[in-house]
Amino acid sequence: MIVILGAVLGAAGGGILAWRRKGKPADIALYAFVYALVFALAGLFLTLILHRAALL
Repeated sequence: MIVILGAVLGAAGGGILAWRRKGKPADIALYAFVYALVFALAGLFLTLILHRAALL
């Protein structure tokens, strides 16, 4: 669940960031993809840490 939330928030944040910088549609898509990937990976590690510590 954290991974999906991170991917969605990352894609939205990356897309908005590229749009504010007056990016072309390809730039917006690239930023959205990369930010989604990074945030999903961060969410994966956070999920692993929380499960290993038995907090979830």
